[in-house]
Amino acid sequence: MSTPRQPSAGGSGNPRRPAAPKGAAPRGQASKKAQPAKPQPTKPQSAKAQPARPKQPAGGQPAKAAAARTPRAPQQRRPEGRPPARSQAAARPRPKSRPPQRPKALKLAEPKRRLRVITVVLSLVFSVFAGRLVQLQLLDADALAADANTNRYLNIPITAERGSITSSDGVALAATVDAYDITADPAMFTPEATGVPDAPEQAAALLSPIIGVPKEKIAADLHTPKSRYKRLAAQQTPSAKSQISELKANLEKQAGSRACQAQKRQLGKPADQGGRTRVDNECANPLAGVFNQETQKRVYPSDGLAANLVGFVNGEGQGAGGLELQYQKLLAGKDGHNSYAQAGGRLVPTAGGSLEAAVPGSDVKLTINRDIQWAAQRAIADQVANSGAEKGYVVVQDVKTGRVLAMATAPGFNPNDLSTAKQSQLGNAALGDAYEPGSTAKVMSMAAVLDSGKATWDTKVTVPNRLVRAGQQFKDDVDHDNWYLTLAGVLAKSSNIGTIEAIETLGDGDQLKANQVLDGYLRKFGVAQPTGLNFPGETVGKLKKPEDLVASEKYNISFGQGPLQMNALQATSVYSTIANGGVRVAPSIVQGITSPDGKYSPTPPGEQTRVVSDQTAKTLTQMLESVVDDEQGTGGKAAIPGYRVAGKTGTANRGAANGVGYDGYTASFIGFAPAEAPRVTVSCTLQGPVNGHFGGQLCGPVFKQVMEFTLKTLQVPPSNSEAPNLPVDWKP
Repeated sequence: MSTPRQPSAGGSGNPRRPAAPKGAAPRGQASKKAQPAKPQPTKPQSAKAQPARPKQPAGGQPAKAAAARTPRAPQQRRPEGRPPARSQAAARPRPKSRPPQRPKALKLAEPKRRLRVITVVLSLVFSVFAGRLVQLQLLDADALAADANTNRYLNIPITAERGSITSSDGVALAATVDAYDITADPAMFTPEATGVPDAPEQAAALLSPIIGVPKEKIAADLHTPKSRYKRLAAQQTPSAKSQISELKANLEKQAGSRACQAQKRQLGKPADQGGRTRVDNECANPLAGVFNQETQKRVYPSDGLAANLVGFVNGEGQGAGGLELQYQKLLAGKDGHNSYAQAGGRLVPTAGGSLEAAVPGSDVKLTINRDIQWAAQRAIADQVANSGAEKGYVVVQDVKTGRVLAMATAPGFNPNDLSTAKQSQLGNAALGDAYEPGSTAKVMSMAAVLDSGKATWDTKVTVPNRLVRAGQQFKDDVDHDNWYLTLAGVLAKSSNIGTIEAIETLGDGDQLKANQVLDGYLRKFGVAQPTGLNFPGETVGKLKKPEDLVASEKYNISFGQGPLQMNALQATSVYSTIANGGVRVAPSIVQGITSPDGKYSPTPPGEQTRVVSDQTAKTLTQMLESVVDDEQGTGGKAAIPGYRVAGKTGTANRGAANGVGYDGYTASFIGFAPAEAPRVTVSCTLQGPVNGHFGGQLCGPVFKQVMEFTLKTLQVPPSNSEAPNLPVDWKP
């Protein structure tokens, strides 16, 4: 055991070492004569055996009592700079408890040494930086590039708000409401990004019941990691968007648990270190890469009202039929885009980006009157059902402006739910069907004869039961003895034979010349000519050149059969031309356009063409009144109490679907009112009726119903004069 150290001399509170005897050498210095005593080993005393040290007063002098107990030896002055000699008493063992020592003064390091240390430290730091740069630029470049792929800029299209289609009073027939496109970033569905190998399949199983898209298609879209943007479903409702957002949030919360985070940290580590190749399904969020993008959805507030005219949009929100298709570019506007940086599917606000705002589409205002359109649709739908017809259409036109006030077809469809519609119902048959008009075309033949001065309304015509021309027998709709009719009577009784005889006068015995004259009038009336609407699927009809007519075609063209075909609007326009004093006004459906800046541009008035003289038109009007008012006329069911009505029935053989021969009938009635001051033309056409086939019988009532409603809606006053009642026959 080592000998305890003795306490140092001096210091407040510490016992002072007894001074050496007088004459003794200072501490640490032995007398030249004295020899050092051989130290005797001493046993350390215990704490109890050790004598107590005397306490010093605050002034540093020993107490009297302590001095009495411990005699103080005389001290010898020691020379300056020399340490006191150690006496033998200094070899006494120290007490175990060591008193606090005075702190030692710090020595400053040498500058050169400090500089060397700093240099070494900086060299190490720069070496670490250099090594890290080598790792980033050379060793891990490919891996880092792959990681950066998830932080790239995304370019998200912004769909422009589609313009509205409204009726003439500004009520929306097609409008746009808020909706959401469900989109995805396929790069976020890889095994590396999700921790599971089948993330696309898991996401597809969750999304399919909500967005109504087959699971296989969703999974296929998500298996395209090189593509950063896929639209999984368009125009979803706010409810569907909320379901997906809630489901995604729940999965994200579950995947963020401590246990799941621990699994993710083990991905890619060696197996001997507890590494994993995938996380549990409960720890994966397969919807992390699914997003929603605000867009619009096309709706039709009135369901099927004017659907055949307005049309519809496809699943991408683009026009696919009707006016929606025709005015697609105008209605759609110009899409914008939003480019931004994302990390893990989240926007990085400080990374910048670009935004190009979308330009809304223009609004299209139609000439359609909602109330008249509704009445027309109801009337034709009921008659199609009652007659067992394949289809039917009604057209209502303003005779002065050419504007179409209604265009109804049956059966129709609801553009809000195309799943219930047949392909044949999606078009507009009133413009797309080319049919042989039959007797309603006789008014053009009469116009040619009257306007050419070859006959007058009271010209006497003898009508036999049969007429042989070009080796074929022609007949009327009923067998009869010789009829003695005026030209007005030929029209009133709708005689085919009488019409052939009247047309023959145009050529003075030359049938080719007669057909050439007739052809000129037919084309001026708009037969086989574009209506000017440019409506999708519209037909211009058919009209053979006079030189191409063969055999019976040279004659049956005069009563609307054979080489002559028209659509319903063309046929309606013929009667509007007569009602307008012989001036044809090009039909129109669009009343005006409102641009995105709110500027309204009305559609220019329809082009006007003089077809027949005003006098010819007036005479024809009076002849057409006989069709409705005279008891021998075929249009009695079209009469409207209080109004003078001019019109014509039509019953034609209907061409077979395969283009060979005939199959069934086309029944029609076209007229205008009031006859003395025409305001509106209404046409009704039924294709393939089975419960009757005469135009006056089937379409006369439809005309009456729609015309009555239209006159009241437009507040047209009743007639204030009587019909002329032109004689229809004569006695030989």
